[in-house]
Amino acid sequence: MKGLVITGNRVVTPDSIGPASIHIRGGQIAVIAGRNELPSDCEVLDAGNSVVMPGLVDAHVHVNEPGRTEWEGYATATRAAAAGGVTTLVDMPLNSIPPTTTLAGFDEKLAAARGQCRVDVAFWGGVVPGNTPELRPLIKAGVRGFKCFLIHSGVDEFPNVTEADLRSAMPELAKLDAVLLVHAELPEPIESVSHTLARADPIHYRTFLQSRPRAAENEAIALMIRLSRETGARIHIVHHSSSDAMPMLRQAKADGVRITVETCPHYLTFGAEEIPDGATEFKCCPPVRERENREQLWAALSEGVIDLIVSDHSPCTPHLKLKEQGDFMQAWGGIASLQFGLPVMWTNARERGFGPRHLTEWMSRRPAQLAGLDHRKGELKPGYDADLVVWNPEATFRVEPSIIQHKHKLTPYNGRTLSGVVETVFVRGQKVYDHGQFTAAPKGQLLTS
Repeated sequence: MKGLVITGNRVVTPDSIGPASIHIRGGQIAVIAGRNELPSDCEVLDAGNSVVMPGLVDAHVHVNEPGRTEWEGYATATRAAAAGGVTTLVDMPLNSIPPTTTLAGFDEKLAAARGQCRVDVAFWGGVVPGNTPELRPLIKAGVRGFKCFLIHSGVDEFPNVTEADLRSAMPELAKLDAVLLVHAELPEPIESVSHTLARADPIHYRTFLQSRPRAAENEAIALMIRLSRETGARIHIVHHSSSDAMPMLRQAKADGVRITVETCPHYLTFGAEEIPDGATEFKCCPPVRERENREQLWAALSEGVIDLIVSDHSPCTPHLKLKEQGDFMQAWGGIASLQFGLPVMWTNARERGFGPRHLTEWMSRRPAQLAGLDHRKGELKPGYDADLVVWNPEATFRVEPSIIQHKHKLTPYNGRTLSGVVETVFVRGQKVYDHGQFTAAPKGQLLTS
């Protein structure tokens, strides 16, 4: 089979961004050479001045299949991923029925995903009360780690854990060297303010914001730092939004606590002050906070206190967002954004002096590392999977429902003009997306080894 070479002036390698050619054989990167070092027996794609970088690894995606496929499914989620330059996603264990908290549940998840995926897909398992005996079998079957909630998850089949549950599970996770992803909000600070909001108007975003105080995150993170120190288990804080927690996270990292942190494009883009009344497409938990909080998250990301950026794509059917009522307190909490992470982050990052190498670090290399896929994903290096996204950093586009590949079109990015147009996407050397067209049948791999 003839090889493929992708060449361009702005190729993002681990060491630099500049002219290079990427030689691909057998689905892997064989050589990275000079811009014009082209063998005669190969197909050449010249990216010109577009950026060529590793495909994004989105390590926080709720696909919801099986069981809630009307919310999202593998066919639509992986189309959206491919259109957005995401070449690997890691599926969360909840919102599907059954959840991925048992080996039997994982088997059903794998059966549902087979044959549908346009990009590669890996899987998180779940920690719920009483399932510690399932953790080792799930790791052996190929889950990449485990997710838990410290507060009600929103779905009854994935109950939250208490400190006692964690003290059962975390020593086993430490033995397995398996990372625990934590939805870090404790219920007590939320319950303590609920009575003061009983008569507040639920159409106002500030009512919802006040209902999820920063203290819920801060106290949860303090708990997880303490338990990680005691057990030695690896901890990862998902979709972090409270800038108040940065000093304790900074100190924990300096002390050698095994803790990493992610945030999401919506926390780095929106400010609570600009969210209109009734605009429930902006609702997520924890909430989008104030502009000053957003800028402190950017500072923590630049410093390395926050490690990586993922979408937390958490879609639902439109009626669950209660758009007609505009009720923030009762609407489903989750933001649909899988397709737009790269342009959203580029639009924000370039304004703050960051470049494509920063995006590669935050959205490709470190998420791959979190999921234990950094031996093959997240960088342009010989021997790695040839997962690449070619995108034009100068071009702009407007988010419209007609271009959205998610199953449902409701997203807070609708109507926004974004910089950075995804042009061509390769998964293991195979072109899967090209200038608005999907160019191959679904051949994504399920990453269980």
